[in-house]
Amino acid sequence: MTSLVTSVIEFLTAHPQVAYLAVFLLALSESIPIIGAVVPGTAVILALSALVPSGVLLLWPLLVAATLGAIAGDGLSFWLGHRYHREILDIWPFNRHPELTQSSEAFFERHGAKSVFLARFVPGVRAFIPLLAGMMGMAVKRFYLVNIASAFAWALSHILSGVLAGATFSILGAAAKPLAILLVVLMAAGWALLHIVRLTLRRGVPYFIDALGRLRYWAGTHDTLLSRSLTHLLNPSQPEVRTLALSGVLLVGAAWLFFGILEDVVTGDPLLLADSSIYHALQDLRTAPSDAVMIAITELGDTKVVAAVTIVVLLWLIWKRAWRTATYWLVAIVGASALNTVIKVALHRVRPGELLYSGWSAFSFPSGHSTVNVVLYGFLTFLIAREIHAAWRLAVVLGAATLIFLIAFSRLYLGAHWFSDVLGGLAFGAAWLAQLGQSFLRRQAGRIDPMGLFTAGCSALILVGGLNIYRSHATDSDRYAVNERTPSMATTDWWEAGWQQLPVRRIDLMGETNEPLTFQWAGDLKDLQDVLQKNEWRDSADWTLLNTLNWLSVQTDPAFLPVIPFFAGGRLPSLTFVRPSGADALTRSRLVLRVWVVDIELTNGRTSPLWMGSVVEERFYHPLSLLTVTSTQPGMNAPRSKLAAVFDDGRLLPRTLGTADGDWDGKVLLAHHAEPTYY
Repeated sequence: MTSLVTSVIEFLTAHPQVAYLAVFLLALSESIPIIGAVVPGTAVILALSALVPSGVLLLWPLLVAATLGAIAGDGLSFWLGHRYHREILDIWPFNRHPELTQSSEAFFERHGAKSVFLARFVPGVRAFIPLLAGMMGMAVKRFYLVNIASAFAWALSHILSGVLAGATFSILGAAAKPLAILLVVLMAAGWALLHIVRLTLRRGVPYFIDALGRLRYWAGTHDTLLSRSLTHLLNPSQPEVRTLALSGVLLVGAAWLFFGILEDVVTGDPLLLADSSIYHALQDLRTAPSDAVMIAITELGDTKVVAAVTIVVLLWLIWKRAWRTATYWLVAIVGASALNTVIKVALHRVRPGELLYSGWSAFSFPSGHSTVNVVLYGFLTFLIAREIHAAWRLAVVLGAATLIFLIAFSRLYLGAHWFSDVLGGLAFGAAWLAQLGQSFLRRQAGRIDPMGLFTAGCSALILVGGLNIYRSHATDSDRYAVNERTPSMATTDWWEAGWQQLPVRRIDLMGETNEPLTFQWAGDLKDLQDVLQKNEWRDSADWTLLNTLNWLSVQTDPAFLPVIPFFAGGRLPSLTFVRPSGADALTRSRLVLRVWVVDIELTNGRTSPLWMGSVVEERFYHPLSLLTVTSTQPGMNAPRSKLAAVFDDGRLLPRTLGTADGDWDGKVLLAHHAEPTYY
C-alpha cells in the first residue's frame, strides 16, 4: 500500500496536469444525476488537495479546476432538463430511482432558486436540482449566477479543507503517510458500507414486509398452537402481545445472567478475581467531591426512600381504585426485598470493606440496592409508560434507567459491594420484574392517571430522598470513607519467605490470569529508577498524540513507542521502563518492565513501600509496511535474567511447586535499596 501511494505521488509530481484534469472531471461528475451518487469525487478531491503543502500540486490550479468542473457539471445537468423536460425522467437510469427525483423536487419547491446554491452541499439531491431547475424553466442567466457562486464556494471549502488536512499531516513526520493511507481506506470502506446499507434497506425492507404478510397469512389459515401464537404476535391491534414477547426475552436473558453469576460466586470462578481488580481500580480513583456525590446517590436508594416511594405509590393506586395494580406493586417490591434477603443469608458472602453494617445487611450477594431499585423504578416506569404519549416514553425510560444505573454504580464506587454483587442484583431484579410484568399483562387492570402517578412517585423520591441525604450524609461519609490502613510486614520476613504472599501472576480487570510477576522491589521507586537508568533502561514514552501516532511508522525506534499500561489487581503500573533487546537502534524487539504497588508496608526501623513487577519481551511486526503492532513473547526467564543483571545483590528464588510451566521456571527476582538491615 505504501509503495503504491509513493508511486502515485511520484507520478503526480512529474505530471501534475493529470491531477488537475482528474479534479475537473470529478467535480463535473458530482453534478451529474446518478453518476454523482456513485463516484466518490469528494473523497478523491480532498485527498489530492492534501498534497498541496508538500509541493506536489499547486493551490490555484486545483481551485480553478474544481470550480470549472462544478460549473460545467451543473450546467450540463441544467441543459439536459431544459432540453428534454420531464421526458428524461422516463429514460434509464433515471426511471430506476424515482425516490431521488421526489426528494429533489420537494427540496426545490421548498427553497426555490436558492436550492441551486444549497443543493451543492447536500448529498443525494445535489445532482438532481440543476436538472429540475432546467425542467421547471428557471431563467438561464439567473441559474448561472447562482451556479458560479455555489461552484466557487464549494471548490473553496473542499480544496482548503484538503490543504488544511495536508498541512496537519506534514507536522506528523513519518506517521503522516500511513495515517493518510488508513484514513483513505476508512473513507473508502465507509463509503462502500453506506451504499451497502442503503441498498439493503431499499431492497430488504420490502422483502421483510412481504415475508411478514406471508407469515400472517399462513398463521391465519392454520389452527395450531404455533399459528395461534403468531396470529396474536403479528396482530397490530394487540401491542400488549409484543410487550409480552419482549418481557419473555428479558426474563430468559436476565435469569441466565443471574444464575451464571451465582455459579461463579459459589464455585469461586475468575469473576471473583475481576471483583477484586475492579474494586481496587475504583478505590484508587476516589476523590472527596465524587465521594460526596456518590454517597448522596446511594442514599437515594436506601431502604427508607424505597419504603416511602412504595407507600406513596401504593396509596395513589388505592385512591384510584386500581386494586389489581396495587397488589402487583406491593408483591413486586416486597417480594424482591424478601428474595434478596433469603439469597444473602444463604450465601453469607462478605462485603469488600469493613463497613458498619450488621445483621442480614452485612452480607453482600446480591446487592439489595441494585435489586430493589431496579424493581421499584422499573415497575413504576412500566406503569407510567404504557399509558402516556409515545413522545414522552423515551424520556421517562431514560430517566429511570439513569437513576437505577447511578444507584447501582454508587454501591460499586463506594466499595459497598463487589462487581458481581451489583451485576447479580441488577440481573435478579430484571428477571423478577419481567416475570411480574408477564403476569400483569395477561390480566386486565384498571387504568390509572399516569401523570399523577409520575408526580406522586417523583415527589416522594425528592422529598424523602432529600431528607435522607440531609440526615444521613455525615454518618454515611464515615461509613464509606476509604480504608487507608495498610498491612505491614517486617523487611526480613519478606526477604526470607514473605515474598511468596504476593500474587503469582498478573490479574487484569476481567479476572483473566496473565504473565507471571517475576520481580519484587523493596524501597522507593526513585531508587529503582536510578538503578535502571544506569544500566541502559529508559522511561517509557508518554501517551501523547504524537507518540501514539508513532505506532503508524515502521521506522520509529521501539524504545520510543509508548507501552500499553496493563492492569494488575485493578491498578495501573506506577513505573514503566523499556530497554532495546539488541544493539541495533532500530531493533524489532524490546524488554518492558511494569511495576505495580502492593498493599503491604515493609518495616525495619522505618517503613518502605513494596512493589511487584513483570518483565517481558515485546516483538514488533509491520503488516503491509503500514503500521507497527506488538506481540509479547512467551518466554519469561530470559527477560527476567537480563533484569537481574542490573542488581548486584538481587536474589532469584523459586516459588512453591506447581507454579512453573514451559515458559517460566517459577523463580522470582527479589531486589531492594542497598541497606545492610535487609539481610
